[in-house]
Amino acid sequence: MKQGITIQERLKDLRTERHLKLEELAAATKISKSALGSYENDELKEISHKNLVELAKFYGVSTDYLLCLTENRNHPGMELTELHLSDSMVELLKSGRINNRLLCEIATHEDFVTLMTDTEIYVDGVATAHFQNFNSLLEVLRGQVLSQYQPVEEDAALKALEAMQVQEEDYFCQVTHRTWDTILHAIRETHKNDTDSAPDGSNGMKLIKDAKKALAVPGSYLDVFTALMCTQLQIRYEKLSEQERTVLKNVMKKTPAYKDSPLSRMKRR
Repeated sequence: MKQGITIQERLKDLRTERHLKLEELAAATKISKSALGSYENDELKEISHKNLVELAKFYGVSTDYLLCLTENRNHPGMELTELHLSDSMVELLKSGRINNRLLCEIATHEDFVTLMTDTEIYVDGVATAHFQNFNSLLEVLRGQVLSQYQPVEEDAALKALEAMQVQEEDYFCQVTHRTWDTILHAIRETHKNDTDSAPDGSNGMKLIKDAKKALAVPGSYLDVFTALMCTQLQIRYEKLSEQERTVLKNVMKKTPAYKDSPLSRMKRR
């Protein structure tokens, strides 16, 4: 996930949020479709002052927001004191050492308040006494069972009393971990199609599938290699004529990819 957002991305995000096509935006703003398209795709395209103001007015944001000079749509010029941030937090946000956009998405997720509540309960020790009292009661019951019935160590009831004791750290670790998982998974899903996100493993699985299919091709390993390359180029190897296959194999035989491949040194039985 990128630290910042470009003007092109911001304009496209604002339009797609409103489910508008370029034609519809052009009709609403009186700006040509070609100009709007270039604003969203061409980094070198300058936006005229008139069109910049018109787009800001249409979207209900400031020109600074359109130009990515601020991340705030609705709170321009807010005083820092209103946010109750410590000096160290302000310095961290200004330092560039963390991804502020990602931090904002984490903090505005619907489950973040729950995470903060559970964290505050643990930090303030609000539930500590309750855990201690509950575990003490279970330990007393366990002692009574031991003295009265003298069970073996493997006794199910005795083991159950021991298992019911819950440590405060373990409990809150599980609770907060589960909430963190929910938040991070949701944000990851939101950004899975971003240009800077790593591709999913489906490409690797497709390559394995294509390789298995190529191995079924009769002939030498050069035939296999050529068939696999054709698959990657979306060429149907089986539809090629013998002459076309021969030409392709002669070309592939000269490529470093084939020369460096183990297939070039193997012979099929």
